[in-house]
Amino acid sequence: MSDSSSTRFSNRLSNTGPGTPAGPTLPVAAENLDPKSIDVGGVEQGKVSFENWKGEADRPEPEPPVILPPEKRLGIAVIGLGRLTLNQILPAFRQSLHARPVALVSGRPEKARVVAKQYGIEESSIYGYDEIERMAENKEIDAVYVVTPNGRHRDHVLAAAKAGKHVLCEKPMANNSAEAREMVDACKQAGVKLMIAYRCQYELFNVEAARLTQSGELGRPRIIHATNTQVHGSGEQWRIRAALSGGGALPDIGLYCLNGVRTMLGEDPIEVYAQIVNPEGDARYAEVEETISFTLRFPSGVIANCVTSYGAHECKDMEIRLEKGWVSLENAFAYAGQRMYVAQRHGSGEQVNEIRISPKNQFTLEIDHFADGVLSNKTFHTPGEEGVQDHLLMEAIYRSAREGLPVKIDHDSAHKPLPASQR
Repeated sequence: MSDSSSTRFSNRLSNTGPGTPAGPTLPVAAENLDPKSIDVGGVEQGKVSFENWKGEADRPEPEPPVILPPEKRLGIAVIGLGRLTLNQILPAFRQSLHARPVALVSGRPEKARVVAKQYGIEESSIYGYDEIERMAENKEIDAVYVVTPNGRHRDHVLAAAKAGKHVLCEKPMANNSAEAREMVDACKQAGVKLMIAYRCQYELFNVEAARLTQSGELGRPRIIHATNTQVHGSGEQWRIRAALSGGGALPDIGLYCLNGVRTMLGEDPIEVYAQIVNPEGDARYAEVEETISFTLRFPSGVIANCVTSYGAHECKDMEIRLEKGWVSLENAFAYAGQRMYVAQRHGSGEQVNEIRISPKNQFTLEIDHFADGVLSNKTFHTPGEEGVQDHLLMEAIYRSAREGLPVKIDHDSAHKPLPASQR
């Protein structure tokens, strides 16, 4: 390269020109290195907060979470170490603000010891299923999370209540409404709280969909479609054994449709109509149903069409049709992957917007709601009565399928869904 070429190249690099920002002037004054209040934040009532640094066009950052010290978090014993516990629930505790796992209950001591080591739980805090009442002696345990097959929920909840421990119980609550009522009564008599783990009621997209549906922004809701399907494999898994499951696709995955529709509307149905279809000659469905479709009619005039199956490719979606638009919630009942779309008139056309919400672990949100309710003596969004009501409705759905006729529901329900405005 010639000297002239080198000079021209150098000039191009150094030429700022009109409107071109100059580089920083060095050295920087020492006082300019001091952090400003917008970056340092402040402390008020034991909470750290920051001023929003973003412009109005962007979403503000969330405030730092208020995390309880480990010794003040609710100590929970997890009963049952199956797939749901190991894949979802125990990992969710790592993000919890108010709770921590302190004990395990399992019928497999070797597996329990492996899991206990992973989560820093002492071997002395491992119990067998016949030792739940002995947890009364362990003051580190404040509550239990029952994650066993449906047919065992009643016995485990009753034992925990007798031990004086608060209870978070997986859905469906039991095998039938009689067992569910017994669980509610036992917890009341023991003076402990009972919550049912309807995780979707704490999942943020579901919460927003319920708020929007009940807000009137899109007019009155008229029709809902809810689908929850998956393909069941071979083998004698507990879900196809009636004594352990209380039914087939309906209580296992169809319950999400039933409870989800009730939650979206904040009301209970006054009539149900259902049909069951089982594949001929399939031994897996000798005791329970493979596919069930049910229609719910509500006092407001809304019709909800729900379908659930163990024989159809995975779909977990909900659509809400309202007077002035519609709401589509993809993966409404899934553990993750929710997407929400809202449509309404835009001039002479239709505008479809995707609602984006920063995702949070729905199991963590559910656990923290339970822990906060116990620690602060608050009422749960999904108490035991919610589980009882769903069992009463499922029993009406099964009756309709047997009789081939619509079944009317007593409108004086045991527990009405909490309105979105109070969630």
